Amino acid sequence: MAITFTVNGEERRVDVDPDTPLLWVLRDALRLTGTKFGCGIAQCGACTVHMDGTPRRSCVTPISAVEGSEITTIEGLQSAEAKAVQDAWIGIDVPQCGYCQSGQVMSATALLEENPAPTDDEIDAAMAGNICRCATYHRIRQAIHNAAKTLEG
Repeated sequence: MAITFTVNGEERRVDVDPDTPLLWVLRDALRLTGTKFGCGIAQCGACTVHMDGTPRRSCVTPISAVEGSEITTIEGLQSAEAKAVQDAWIGIDVPQCGYCQSGQVMSATALLEENPAPTDDEIDAAMAGNICRCATYHRIRQAIHNAAKTLEG
């Protein structure tokens, strides 16, 4: 089944089984490997992308559900919020192993695009679906606060 959707600003058409998860279309068919496979059941957040501006777990999103949608992956993240998050991540050395980081950055960026000055509780709620095996949660929260402050000024 042919599905047409936009990925990182470019219209793409893929001919795959309609039940194929978006994650595998991105990684295998489109060679966008920044989005990671973590659990396959939407529990870890490593596969997070933005679908029409909203964080979405690509491992459980069938490609048939993205017809006509706009998908943004870590490779295409370019907003001011994304830049602030990425700079904050680097500034305080958030990643350790780095495996979960593309999903973390996608979720943090979506949070700041919706709420430019989140509280600790709002950060924790927005990031709750992203697991970090290295437990850098305190640095993740601090980096989000730092990114928000950067965007203020």
